[in-house]
Amino acid sequence: MELTIHQEILLYAFILAVVMGALVNKTNFCTMGAVSDWVNIGDTGRFRSWLFAVAIAMAGLILLESGGLVDLDSFEMKDLRPPYRMSNFEWLRYILGGVMFGVGMTLASGCGNKTLIRVGGGNLKSVVVLVIASFFAYLMAKTDFYGVVFHSWMNPLSIDLASLGIGGQDLGRVIAGATGREDAINIRAITGGILVVLLLIYVWKSADFRKSFDNVLGGLTVGLTVVAAWYLTGGAKGQEWLENTSFMDTPPRGVGAQSFTFTSPMADTFDYALHVTNMSFVTFGVMALAGVIVGSFLYAVIFRKFRIEWFQSGRDFLAHAIGGVLMGIGGVLALGCTIGQGVTGFSTLAIGSMMAFVSLVFGSALTMKVQYYKMVYENEASFMGALITALVDLKLLPSGMRKLEAV
Repeated sequence: MELTIHQEILLYAFILAVVMGALVNKTNFCTMGAVSDWVNIGDTGRFRSWLFAVAIAMAGLILLESGGLVDLDSFEMKDLRPPYRMSNFEWLRYILGGVMFGVGMTLASGCGNKTLIRVGGGNLKSVVVLVIASFFAYLMAKTDFYGVVFHSWMNPLSIDLASLGIGGQDLGRVIAGATGREDAINIRAITGGILVVLLLIYVWKSADFRKSFDNVLGGLTVGLTVVAAWYLTGGAKGQEWLENTSFMDTPPRGVGAQSFTFTSPMADTFDYALHVTNMSFVTFGVMALAGVIVGSFLYAVIFRKFRIEWFQSGRDFLAHAIGGVLMGIGGVLALGCTIGQGVTGFSTLAIGSMMAFVSLVFGSALTMKVQYYKMVYENEASFMGALITALVDLKLLPSGMRKLEAV
């Protein structure tokens, strides 16, 4: 039986996600863990692995677009192209959503991608987080929840770059618009190339990183799978996908140029669960989510790392549940997660993606600091005391405001 172009795209998405799931499990690539290592013990190995993935994804997309193999800005894709470069610059949602997601992933013991990896490895706590995050992502993306709670006051604060003569928020078009030049694509390639070089210099100057096979492999895997998905959905096959499905009476959902992200797919998966007999609800994101779980499961079973885990206490459950809520809401609000904005969006050189990246790292680091002070000082430390001290540690408040002794 010959596959349709839609089925072919979904199959490739699943295969790429299986590879990602297996190798991310093997290498322990974890963005929350990367922040934790950095903040708590000063180890930047996994953080460099994350930045290595960013550099690989960015370099790959620059080469694909410069070579004419992918065109994310084409007229044919304009209504279904990814949201990262849009001209309506909703800066506040990137910041607030990023911070919310960073707090949430810390409480839930992992970001969206790591949650799927842990589900595949037998962690039932992550199953609960996945269900909760998926439900709230569904509310944000598929109902009026976002419009009622956020859009009415956030949208008026957004900046319409088009009215300023800037076609989008990627660095190429922002610089071109600000300088009156018209070669935004070339500027984007040059600017991106400089950023790639700077990131690679930072990543590879660490001898510890260079000696860690898992850190190198983890970053390389995530970066290359993001590039492969861009090529799959934004290149010639993606155009064929769009053209063939646009004439269907009931076209499938989620068609268009895209790469890996895991908050929106949670919403798509929840939506599909409500319409399980309707295969048009099976999207690229649904297959990506399923593929990561399957890949992680296969690795865990083959290498005997499959372990059933459950909550240690009611407080543990509550923390993970709140984390799931914040991840679902924050991930959609920020238009992506640690992979969706932190790697995929970043690869497009979108300023909003960079803001979301910084915000979610900040949210996660701040939460870890507060948790640490509360754990060490127990009842002696109020939440506000721990929060102010954490902000001092992060050099966001003067040292004279410290409420607790550094530990």
